[in-house]
Amino acid sequence: MTAAHLGGRWLIALDVDGTVLHEDGTLSDAVVTEVQRVQELGHVVTLSTGRSVSMTVPILERLGITPEYVVCANGAITLKRAAAGLDPVTPMYVREHVETFAPAEVLTTIRSHLEGARYAVEDEEGVFLYSGGEFPEGDIEAAGTEVEFEELLGVSATRVVVISPGHAIEDFLAVVEKMGLHRVSYNVGWTAWLDIAPDGVNKSVALERVRRLLKVPRERVMAVGDGRNDIEMLEWAAASGRGVAMGQSPDEVKAVASETTLTDVEGGVAAILSNFRA
Repeated sequence: MTAAHLGGRWLIALDVDGTVLHEDGTLSDAVVTEVQRVQELGHVVTLSTGRSVSMTVPILERLGITPEYVVCANGAITLKRAAAGLDPVTPMYVREHVETFAPAEVLTTIRSHLEGARYAVEDEEGVFLYSGGEFPEGDIEAAGTEVEFEELLGVSATRVVVISPGHAIEDFLAVVEKMGLHRVSYNVGWTAWLDIAPDGVNKSVALERVRRLLKVPRERVMAVGDGRNDIEMLEWAAASGRGVAMGQSPDEVKAVASETTLTDVEGGVAAILSNFRA
């Protein structure tokens, strides 16, 4: 019998970069094997990522899974698997829930504090507009159009991305703390990279909605992540279930988790899933 038949199904949410994927974008065979094994036991294995829709769906394909719900854009977008076989041109996933905000105030505030920063805005269709110079190859430029800064201000945004290559991460954090970005939720990545979401929106809020839709008990959730944008998700999972920080996570991420696994290079996701049973 599978876990689903036993009424013991878990919801397992995995971050992507630095968790499922190594820093160089590679995916280990061990992670694929364990993800598929745990799914075959009857558990729900899904992704919860800061990535846009267009950059998330290919990771599902690489893992060989098609969960009913997927969380993207740090919780601003929740995807739902489309009904198969109705129409050959129907996409595999459609947007089930989208949160947006007006980015003008936060963009102008940040611009007044960070000289030389680069900005991007993602709309609810996953289209990026960016300004201020090039973004890391393969991230935003591949799905976006370069425009004048003022054109970003009128977009209905699911997220704003700011990078400041001239700042060390510690300096960037200090600048962000001085901005008083109280009307939006924000997280700082590994480098001088700022992800800004609609107020009160993060991975945990989206995952709680998914949990309710799937009718999974609160104590049967597990989340695995490594970054500051995973803090709320790990707190949410650890409250009644399992919040797992990757071994290379910053101390503030480990502090909110209920447990820690190996680093991404050491196969942390495969290790935590290998002991998972029905």
